[in-house]
Amino acid sequence: MADLTLRQIKKSYGAIHILHGIDLDIKSGEFIVFVGPSGCGKSTLLRTIAGLEEITSGELKIAGELVNDVPPSKRGIAMVFQSYALYPHMTVYDNMAFGMKIAGESKSEIDRRVKQAADILQLTKYLDRLPKAMSGGQRQRVAIGRAIVRNPKVFLFDEPLSNLDAALRVATRIEIAKLKESMPNTTMIYVTHDQVEAMTLADRIVVLKDGRVEQVGTPMELYHHPGNLFVAQFIGSPAMNIVPATIEKAGSTTSIAITGGLKAEVPVATPADAAGASISFGVRPEDLRVATGGTVLFEGKVDYIEQLGEVQLVYLDIGRADAPLVVKLPGNTPLKRGEVLKVDADPATLHIFNAEGRSFARVAAPAIAA
Repeated sequence: MADLTLRQIKKSYGAIHILHGIDLDIKSGEFIVFVGPSGCGKSTLLRTIAGLEEITSGELKIAGELVNDVPPSKRGIAMVFQSYALYPHMTVYDNMAFGMKIAGESKSEIDRRVKQAADILQLTKYLDRLPKAMSGGQRQRVAIGRAIVRNPKVFLFDEPLSNLDAALRVATRIEIAKLKESMPNTTMIYVTHDQVEAMTLADRIVVLKDGRVEQVGTPMELYHHPGNLFVAQFIGSPAMNIVPATIEKAGSTTSIAITGGLKAEVPVATPADAAGASISFGVRPEDLRVATGGTVLFEGKVDYIEQLGEVQLVYLDIGRADAPLVVKLPGNTPLKRGEVLKVDADPATLHIFNAEGRSFARVAAPAIAA
C-alpha cells in the first residue's frame, strides 16, 4: 500500500522549464492516468516519480517517506516502458526472473513469483519461449510480468501500448484493466496521450498542459464537467463543438445568444454583472440530435458525412467555414449532403465558458489542481 504526495514539483533543464509546480495526491490502490498532448510534461512527471529524472524543486513522498534523493532501485517502484526492453536471448521465464536473480532471491521464491505473475497474465504456456516467437501484445505482458514479480509499491506505465496496432492495443488494455482488478491494493500510474485509454482505465485522470495540471477527476467528471475549454476539447471524441456566444440574461439559468445559431437557456449559474459578456458555448457532437419539436439550436447545410457504421459524423455548415458543427448521429439516420438539418440538445448537456476559458459550471477550482 502506497500513497504518493507531490508538492510543488518543478523540473527544469537550465532555462527551460518543463514542470511548473505540480501538486497532486494519489491514494494507495488508485489507478491514475496522466494524459495530455505531446510535450505537456506527463512522461517527465512520471520519470521524476520513478527517480529517473532529478526533481529541480518540490517534495515527493511515497508512503509518507520523502524520496527526492532516494535512488530508483530503493523507491519500491516498477516501471513498464513504451519499448518492451526484453533480453532477446532469454526465455520469458528468464526475462521475468532476471531482476530477482540479480537481487539474490532464492530459486524457490523466484519460481513462485514468476509462475504467479505468469498465471495472472496468462503467460504460463509461453515461459519457455524467446521474445521473438511472441506477438507485440504478449511481449508487453512479459514486460509487465517482469515488473509484477518485484512486488512494487507502485507501478508506473509509460505509454505501454503506443507500439501496438489497434487490435492489440484494445486486447492489452483489457489485460491491464484485469491486472488492476487482480491487484486492488497496488497503486498504478499510467501515462498516455490516448484519451480512450485514459477514460477506460483510470480511477482518476490528471489532465496536463504545458507542465501544469489543468484538472483532476474521474473520467465521467471530466467528461460531464470540464473545468475549462482545454479539458472540454481534449476529453471526448470527436472534440466538443465550441462556438462564440453572448450572455443575454445572467442568473441561476443563463440565457445566451449563439453566434451562428439560435438562443439557448443553459442551466448554469452566472453572476448578475455577466450580462452582455462574450463567452464560448460548448456542446458535444453526441449530445446533439435531430430537432423534431420547436426547440432548435443550430440550422445548417450538411457539408460532409463520415459513415462509421453504427454512427455517422455529420459536418454541418453554420456559416463558419473554418469550424463546421460536428453532429454524431445513429448510422441509419437518412441524410444527404446539401440538405438542411436542424439540431437541438438537452439543456443539461450544454456548457458555457468565460472569456478566460473557465467553465461557469465549476464554481471552485479542482481540489488538487496545481
